[in-house]
Amino acid sequence: MAFRLPSPLDEETERVVTDVVDCALEVHRQLGPGLLEAIYADAFGLELQYRKLRFEREKPFQIYYRERPLRIQRIDLIVEDKVLIEIKAVERLHAVHQAQVLAYLKATGLRIGLLMNFNNDLLKGHIRRIIL
Repeated sequence: MAFRLPSPLDEETERVVTDVVDCALEVHRQLGPGLLEAIYADAFGLELQYRKLRFEREKPFQIYYRERPLRIQRIDLIVEDKVLIEIKAVERLHAVHQAQVLAYLKATGLRIGLLMNFNNDLLKGHIRRIIL
């Protein structure tokens, strides 16, 4: 039996997170590293469809400042209205990538985001869980 840390998320959200990570691992298994982010996002969408997970791609969100609208920001993927996905294909993740996911979580009101860098031999160590 595996040891599992308690989560601040509800059981349903944790299930969606697990399903999303499984999708990402399958996409990476099939495509490997070295492609553009858009290609991984396309394949991710297909894998989510295959597994019958509801998602929105390039979802627009209004950004506000002092309760006034600024601009629309697009988010890579939102799965089951619970999990925000930010896809990267970069040499390595930087603090600005994590800050981007945090800003998106605040803008959307979602609690969890997954930051994934597909440009690695193994994806498993390059997925960051960010909880607001």
